Amino acid sequence: MRQVQVKAWTPEWSTRYEAESAILQAIFTDQLLAMHHIGSTSVLAIGYAKPIIDILLLVRQIDDVPLYYEPLIRAGYKPRGENGIAGREYFTKGDDQRTHHLHIYEPAHPQTIQHLLFRDYLIHHPQQALQYGELKRRLADQFPHDPAAYQQAKADHCQNILSDAQQWHNMNRGG
Repeated sequence: MRQVQVKAWTPEWSTRYEAESAILQAIFTDQLLAMHHIGSTSVLAIGYAKPIIDILLLVRQIDDVPLYYEPLIRAGYKPRGENGIAGREYFTKGDDQRTHHLHIYEPAHPQTIQHLLFRDYLIHHPQQALQYGELKRRLADQFPHDPAAYQQAKADHCQNILSDAQQWHNMNRGG
């Protein structure tokens, strides 16, 4: 059974991202356009996060991603299809003790902007990042055996961060 674990931020997460990015670059070669470390493990000031490395991969053609299933499976990834988001290919690594989430999109997909805005906003607003990390820690204590309840309980807070991130982005680009 999957458990919700939240741990203190560690630079090891950046190292794990770098190691995994080398594996993914070798798999996707000419299909890969960009790769980003996203999610809470990418934000130093967060304080606490689930120790799962989220990776955003941008590819030339999302419809070609199934051609890469075999090498991804050999690398430990489990294909999960769109998993509720049209135009995405989603993979998990680590079964019940997940270590990585891989989100693959084409660059124009609106979710790519949201992932990057969320991350960048928290990096540039360490107090909000810390508040979010504390919320994650409290919710993990409250819902240690219920990942769905944990996700639902933080959904409104995440939406508020995303809204603030969009306003911040618009102000900084003069829009």
